[in-house]
Amino acid sequence: MKVHLPDERATEALAVRVASALPANTAGWTVLLSGELGAGKSTFARAMIRALGHSGPVPSPTYTLVEPYKVPRGRVYHVDLYRVSGEEELRYLGWTELDDGLRLVEWPEHAPGLARRADLEVRLAYEGTGREAQMLGLSQRGSALVAQLEASRQAKPVD
Repeated sequence: MKVHLPDERATEALAVRVASALPANTAGWTVLLSGELGAGKSTFARAMIRALGHSGPVPSPTYTLVEPYKVPRGRVYHVDLYRVSGEEELRYLGWTELDDGLRLVEWPEHAPGLARRADLEVRLAYEGTGREAQMLGLSQRGSALVAQLEASRQAKPVD
């Protein structure tokens, strides 16, 4: 599924729609956010975390690598792998301890094996003065979520 995002508000609106489509229990879900620097990964993550019920600040996890949040549905972990040099470093981050929540992962290409264990990938790319989001279901439940979003988009377009 591809969605044109003319501005930051459109990116935020798409993140809200994804958050709304997630099941009540998001424990164990992994959403990958990929794209060039400045493509909107952090904007998407912040909007999604807020849509899931967090009302405080949402700092970038660039230096902390993982920022945890407690939301009404459970836990959300905002993960930034920009400074990670390979998949083997994930165990030092306590990756398996993050199974109790939703993992939003920026820069997943720094740990290529994550795609095999993820549910959804949101690829953000520059398109003219805006952006384009491509949503890919990477698991059965991720594919079902993309199909649900596509069906609701047919009923009411985002862009």
